[in-house]
Amino acid sequence: QVQLVESGGGSVQAGGSLRLSCAASGNTFSSYTMGWFRQAPGKERDIVAAITRSAGTYYADSVKGRFTISRDNAENTVYLQMNSLKPEDTAVYYCAARQWNGVSLAPQGYADWGQGTQVTVSS
Repeated sequence: QVQLVESGGGSVQAGGSLRLSCAASGNTFSSYTMGWFRQAPGKERDIVAAITRSAGTYYADSVKGRFTISRDNAENTVYLQMNSLKPEDTAVYYCAARQWNGVSLAPQGYADWGQGTQVTVSS
């Protein structure tokens, strides 16, 4: 089990950028696949991006070319750089951890979750 704490959310205008961080506890962080999900009011929690232990990445079509996921195993941290933000990116963003290598697109594939951080993009 790993504990996750997100930071970096906030309010920006369309076209702006934010960088989310997710700090993980423990000394097995490098073995986890890490994912970022988001959930807007009244909608399901959807995957945004994920990165495997071997640094393979996955992006949802809606964020390809705008968002970049990365990890720093020495700092036990995963990042989500979000550029060219749009109002439809507004949501609570969650960091999640999965013990198996390989991406799961479903929230059920991740056992550990952070508390979430709000991202609001105004037009």
